[in-house]
Parts: sequence; C-alpha cells; structure tokens
Amino acid sequence: MDFAYSEEQRMLTDSLRRVMVDTWAFDKRRARFEAGKLDRGTWSQLAELGVTGLMVPEQYGGFGESTATMLAVHMELGYGLVAEPVIPSAVMAVTILAESDNEALKNEWLSSHAEGQTVLTVAWQESGERYSTAPTATQAQSKDGGYVIKGAKRHVWHAAGSDAMIVTAVLDGEMALFLVPTSAQGVVVEDFPTFDQARSGNVTLTDVALDGSALIAKGQAAEDAFAKGLDFAITALCAHASGAMKRLIEITTEYLKTRKQFGQPLINFQALQHRVADMLIHQEMAVSHTYVATMSLAGDTAALRARRVSMAKNEVSSAARFVGEQAVQLHGGMGVTNELEVGDFFKRLTFAEFLLGDSIFHQQRALAVDVA
Repeated sequence: MDFAYSEEQRMLTDSLRRVMVDTWAFDKRRARFEAGKLDRGTWSQLAELGVTGLMVPEQYGGFGESTATMLAVHMELGYGLVAEPVIPSAVMAVTILAESDNEALKNEWLSSHAEGQTVLTVAWQESGERYSTAPTATQAQSKDGGYVIKGAKRHVWHAAGSDAMIVTAVLDGEMALFLVPTSAQGVVVEDFPTFDQARSGNVTLTDVALDGSALIAKGQAAEDAFAKGLDFAITALCAHASGAMKRLIEITTEYLKTRKQFGQPLINFQALQHRVADMLIHQEMAVSHTYVATMSLAGDTAALRARRVSMAKNEVSSAARFVGEQAVQLHGGMGVTNELEVGDFFKRLTFAEFLLGDSIFHQQRALAVDVA
C-alpha cells in the first residue's frame, strides 16, 4: 500500500486543514464544548468536505474511499482536535452497517449519513464487562414479527447527539446487531461530558419495540461485522492521535522558540532540543504503527487484522502519553492552565488510551488471537 498522498488526497487534506484553522480554532472548540451538545452546523461542514460519506460505499451515495484515505483524513481531524462523532459514526457504525445483508436498512441510513443528515453511534459496552465485545445483559426477543430489546449500555460515544444507535444484544443465544433510533420509546440517554471535551452517555433500553427490518445481523455475521467495525474505528483513532501529537509538537516548539530564559530562547538549550526530538521520534513511531494497522484493514485475515490493530493501539497509546506529558512539562506551569490549548491536546491524547479498549484489553486481545 502506497501512503504517499495522491493528488485527490492532498486536495482533501489541504481543504480540511484550511477549515480546521477557522472552525476548529481554540476559542470555537471551547465554545462548542461549553454548549453541551452536538453542533449540527459543524457536522454539515464535515459532510460538505466528504468526511461523512468517505467510507460509505458508492452505491449508497458515498465515496467508498480506501483505508489509506481514511488514515489521511483522520490524521488531519486529529491535528485540528475535532471532537465531533466522526469515528463512532462515519467509521465504526458505517463499516458495521455496510456489512449487513439488510439492503433496505443500508439504503435508508447509509445514504442519509453520506449526505450528513444522520449521526450514528455504537452501543456495545455493558456495566461490569469492561471492554468485552460480547453482549450479556442486553437481551432481545422476537415478538409479533419484530423485536423487543431490554438492557443497558454504558459509555456510548456521542449517544445524545446521535439519530440512531447500533446496539449489540443477545437474540436466541447469539449475538445480534440492531439499529435503534435514539428517539424510540423506551430509550433513555444519560448524557455527560468526557475528559477530552467530547461527550458520552449511558443508555437504558426498556422494552424498546422494533420492527423486523431493524435487525442488522445475527450470529457469526454479527460478530464479524462488529469486529471489522471495531478494528476500523481503532485504526482511525490511532490516526487521530498521531495527528494530534504532530500538532502538539508544533505548539511546544513554537513556545520554546518564543519563551526566553537567561537572555535566549529556550529552544537554544540542547537538553530541551533532545526532549523535543524524543517527542518527534515517538510520534513517528505512532504513525508507522498506524500505517501497519491500515494495511492490515485492507488485506489481512480477521485474526491477523485484530492482532496488528491491537498492537498498533498499544504503541500509539504509549506514544500519546509520552508526547502529551512532555508537552505539559516543557510549557512549565503554563502547561496546566486552562488558557493554553496544550491542555486540550494532552487531555485528548490521554483519553485516547481508554477509548475502544485500553492497553490491558489490547495486550490480551493481541496475545489471544490465533493467526495460524
């Protein structure tokens, strides 16, 4: 796989960078976070740039782009510290839904997503189960040609801002995936802000009635679709973190060039130059591991893909923590104040380790996968 940007990829990333400078500037990001809800205007801007339709197959109105383009786009979104639900919606949910045999569901939801009219998310984590991908407490039953779902999900990324959720549940003793409108009767979302200035929610499902067309997949097909969606989302998160690290290194370098001590800029001190060099090495290693994960999405078996993606997530998480901590330390006391955006990047990079599985989860997942 060639990771040198094509002309189309370069034009797309350049367009994203220009929009990032304005719409995702420091003060505007903070204002949207304080508002406490998803800004549909910024979501529409992302749609106009092709982000919401990037991974949607062409037959449903999307672009059906490659995983290499996905990497390039999410590095730019990380560079701009975009907090909108691009990963849970435009990557994870879209990838899962695209694997379904339910054409009516895909025609309705993938098409509207490509146009930026819909926001999706995935509700899969349950209380006491940490990052287990197998549902236990959420149960679905067949009834009158449709389904009834009972249960609860926790830490649903951007739940309150979504139009529908892909919910994992147990149906006839097997894993099943359902598309549940967030406004459906019996769905209650407890919305809350996250450490990294995004939003999440705990979702309660009380006798939620769905028609038969809400079933996305069941059994092995559901497990395979969810695993693929998760791996795509993790890789996009790795790219996002890599882009955020790049920008944070630039911010730190700019600070060291302007801040003076003993009559000269801090950047002139060799010890500090070495620390910035170490930050850059960690960021480059994170990008390299993200490349490996991206290549795995395109051609490896599901087992090998899972191992390589989990290994990349561990490496990127480690690099993100290192770069974030070094940036705060090199800024001195100012690094922990709310006035500088270095803290926003530090929070995002720290929180990324716990999104879509923490280090322990991915270490165990990488070791447990049988690639023989």
